Amino acid sequence: MTRNTSRNVTRGDATTWAGWFRALGDPTRILILHLLATEGRPMNVGEIVDVLDVGQSTVSHHLSILGETCFVHVERVGTASWWRINDRCLACFPSAAELIMGRLPLTVPWDEPVAGGACAPGEGC
Repeated sequence: MTRNTSRNVTRGDATTWAGWFRALGDPTRILILHLLATEGRPMNVGEIVDVLDVGQSTVSHHLSILGETCFVHVERVGTASWWRINDRCLACFPSAAELIMGRLPLTVPWDEPVAGGACAPGEGC
C-alpha cells in the first residue's frame, strides 16, 4: 500500500538514485544482475562469461559499475573474485522509484536496520 505525500527528494537522494538508474541502463548489466540473482550464489567472472557469452573484459567492466552502485558485492579470495548480488540494495530500488514518482511507500527498506549492507542514499555499500 502506498500513500501520496510531499516527501522532499534531496539533491543527494537524486544523485544516488540517478546512479542506480544509470547502472541499470545497459542490457548486459541487467543480464548480469538477473544471473546472479537467479543463481543465488557468488560467481566468478569466468562463470558469468560462459553463461552470457560476453567477453571477460566486458563482464569485468559491467561488474565494476554494478559494484560502484552497490547492486553487487565482490569477495576477493587469492586471485579469484567472487561476485554476489546485494539483496538489500535491490530491495531498495523499487522504493526509490516510488519516491521519485511521488508515491511514498508506508515503509522503505533503508529505514529498517539490517546488518551487512546499507542502501540508503548517501550511505556506502
